[in-house]
Amino acid sequence: MPFIILIVGCSSSVKTFYELPVEFRSPEKRIELLKISSTYFKGKKFFLDPGHGGKDRNNIGYLGNAVEADINLNVAFALRMFIMEVGGMVEMSREKDTTVELKDRSAMANKSGADFFISIHHNAPNEKMDIWTNYTSTYYHAKDSDYEFEPCQRDLAKYIQRDLAYAMRNSGGLGSFDGTYSDYKVYPREGFSVLRLTKIPAVLVECGFTTSEFESARLVIDEFNRVEAWGIFRGICRYLINGIPEIRFIKTDTIDSNNNLNISFGIKDSAGLDVNSIKVFVDSVYYNSYNFNPKDKILSLYYPAFNYGAHIIRIIAANIKGNYAFPFYYNIFVENKTDR
Repeated sequence: MPFIILIVGCSSSVKTFYELPVEFRSPEKRIELLKISSTYFKGKKFFLDPGHGGKDRNNIGYLGNAVEADINLNVAFALRMFIMEVGGMVEMSREKDTTVELKDRSAMANKSGADFFISIHHNAPNEKMDIWTNYTSTYYHAKDSDYEFEPCQRDLAKYIQRDLAYAMRNSGGLGSFDGTYSDYKVYPREGFSVLRLTKIPAVLVECGFTTSEFESARLVIDEFNRVEAWGIFRGICRYLINGIPEIRFIKTDTIDSNNNLNISFGIKDSAGLDVNSIKVFVDSVYYNSYNFNPKDKILSLYYPAFNYGAHIIRIIAANIKGNYAFPFYYNIFVENKTDR
């Protein structure tokens, strides 16, 4: 008997597919997450930056209908709603299709009093005919070998990336183990303007590729934009729940006649501190002559023969769950008493 071989060709039409997060399908799960998270969002302010808009509407997607500027705004609106639902505060760089310069986005964020900056984008490949590339990525500024690198930004990026990629059912791409990237990968030694110029903890998300034949069909659906926003929101929830160490100045004991400095800082976290993570820099130079008392959570710094003039003390510390404190810099000035 001869065998009949059936060859089925691939259709050019792509089925739109996405899953709703469990909290969308189960009201009880949603209520539970919101209840747990509300404590951690209290007093927190977020600056949301929907990328592009106005004169910048160049990324129009696979069929010309997945316009990045509009999708970014839709996701930002949904994310704002979720954050406010648990008591967080939100400010946005734009709320309609207007032009906002890159430097203005950072300036607005720095003046806002916000705790976090989240810039929302959707990607496109370098090759115009590439309709297959699609993944989810989250960027932080600089690399861990650079003095300006702030580990708390990578922490936030990791939490957002994990839940956003999971909600969208996307990979994180082949350029990173977990889908988080330094912005130096795109612009070496410079990074993204909105991350470099923003002074509060900041990340930039590239949710997916509008140019992907598969992804573009989902990105024009309002419900899927809410799925994206929920992934970002859920990542923020997990990040906040795991705690953020707090560093504060306590007092300067003495700057004696020989300019020997004794200064104290408090470092605390309800989850417990990772003592081995503590690093101190004086004027960007690593300095290990300090003492940390884990019982009273006080870091005492002794610096002999401080030079006259302005100096900057920087402290880095993480809790036992791996979350680092917000950027902490303390300015001091050693006065030459003979100049009085």
